[in-house]
Amino acid sequence: MSGGSVVRLTGTGHLPHAACELVYLEVAAIEPYEHNPRRAVNAEYDRIKASIRVDGLGQPLVVTQRPGESGYVVHAGGNTRLRILKELFEETGHARFGTVACMIRPWTREADVLLAHLKENDLRGDLSFLDKALAVVEAKRFLEEESGTELTQVQLAEALTRSGYGLSQGLISQMVYTVERLRPLLPSALEGGIGRPQISRIRALDRIARAVWLDRSADSEAEYDQAFEALCRRYDAPDWDLDHLRRALEVEIAERAEISIHAVSLEFDTRLSGRGMAGAPPRDDVAGHGDTPSNDGAPEAAGEGPPQGGSDPAVTAPRTERQAVASSSREATAARAQQEDGPDQDLDEHPDQDPDEDHEDEPTGRTVGTPAQGDVKSLRARLWTLASRLAERNGLGDLVHPLSNRGLGFVLRDVPDPALVDRLDEESLAQVSMVWWHLAACAELTVAPLDALLPALPDDSILRRALVEQDAGLLFASVWTLDPGHAGYRLWRRLDERDWQDLLGLMEAYRALHRTAAAGGSPLWSAS
Repeated sequence: MSGGSVVRLTGTGHLPHAACELVYLEVAAIEPYEHNPRRAVNAEYDRIKASIRVDGLGQPLVVTQRPGESGYVVHAGGNTRLRILKELFEETGHARFGTVACMIRPWTREADVLLAHLKENDLRGDLSFLDKALAVVEAKRFLEEESGTELTQVQLAEALTRSGYGLSQGLISQMVYTVERLRPLLPSALEGGIGRPQISRIRALDRIARAVWLDRSADSEAEYDQAFEALCRRYDAPDWDLDHLRRALEVEIAERAEISIHAVSLEFDTRLSGRGMAGAPPRDDVAGHGDTPSNDGAPEAAGEGPPQGGSDPAVTAPRTERQAVASSSREATAARAQQEDGPDQDLDEHPDQDPDEDHEDEPTGRTVGTPAQGDVKSLRARLWTLASRLAERNGLGDLVHPLSNRGLGFVLRDVPDPALVDRLDEESLAQVSMVWWHLAACAELTVAPLDALLPALPDDSILRRALVEQDAGLLFASVWTLDPGHAGYRLWRRLDERDWQDLLGLMEAYRALHRTAAAGGSPLWSAS
């Protein structure tokens, strides 16, 4: 340590009634705090460095010393300034950068130092929600190690308040959920800066999707976790879009429970709005992952808590009885929607009836791809369901759009994302491209009346431009168009069983719809 007078000061500072020492220390004897909540480089780094180079350090660093150690660590803020001083000293060798005035605070415990850094950074407003959540979870670990007991979220909230960093139990619950549930699944999205509002919506979707999954007996809870985790990882990106995850969950539940995707989407809407579903009592939300139910943040799943008077019939009944329960649930929801919206409300966008469940005499071993026979409306709904599932599992889910009362029940909004060319290997890109062309063929995009398609296509859509300008070359340049002879080994052999059955079902439903429309004398592309 360099020479220099030691001035003793008394002051409250961050620690009441604590004595503080002002000394001069060599920067080599000080280390940044390794648990600093702010993990990103300070955006003002270059400006701060230029200022210190000219004017020196404007105020002392606050440091502390762990018991039994000879060196010091930064106590509350100052990690950036310390790093800059070390860089400048290495670059210039000037003594004014090698020694720094420091205020020494007595060591108390690890959690206090972490919280001091958290408060300092939080005051500057430069912490992401993930940074704060990680710091709070780490503070919990330090406090538990010190006490030797596990803290509940309520106890943690009380401990943080005593340390001068008050948080509600509900906010702590969101932070724990972020760190323990979402961070392993959505690292890019979280690092990209999604905050508390988005996390609240993800959490609400997770709770409701789990409840619908179990109510519809789609599979076990462990299977839900596997599906949710896989879909989160699939859609993780800095430009995170919650709609993609929701759509994928709806498709997964519809497929596993063998019900219409429209019915699942309607149930999601109803539960997210807090109304609950008639005929399908909400199950108790399984917190798990350190998640404690709370009223803080976004609305939680409606009707939490186990149904009174026994178990949920939609889960415990045999398969045929569960179908009846699901059917009555959808009928009740549709009836309520008609009462709210009026008798003329067009429900084609969310059909309340699953064509697969209209036939009581249907063999239970029927494959997923085989279409149910029915009227034009039911077959259009069937086509959209199959197209949505096939598209979702091949990275095209956001391109499938329902088409009400006309055509084949759906359209494609655009060509595949051009970025897929760089992200996919040749085999995968070939599969995605050929799936897109099959969907385009089934939707009759290149032969349908233009006025029926354009309302569903975004103004900046490449597909829209190609259709309006009748520019086939633009379409072929935007979607890899393989020799039809490649379909066998590039697509048919590569598709897994679910995709294969859906592709077969799509083509069979297409044929059935045309036959039904022809028999009824109603052209498919005429408005009905």
